[in-house]
Amino acid sequence: MLYYALVFFIIAIIAAVFGFGGIAAGAASIAKILFFLFLIIFIVTLVMGLVRR
Repeated sequence: MLYYALVFFIIAIIAAVFGFGGIAAGAASIAKILFFLFLIIFIVTLVMGLVRR
């Protein structure tokens, strides 16, 4: 999931460089959503791992 967030972030940067503002904003928002989703899943997994010990 972090990989896809990075891919959309790179797409957003490339689209912004070439002047495609709408595509860049869309890709950046998807990257942000995927990153925060990854972060939430990571924290939940970390807490579950600590609780099992």
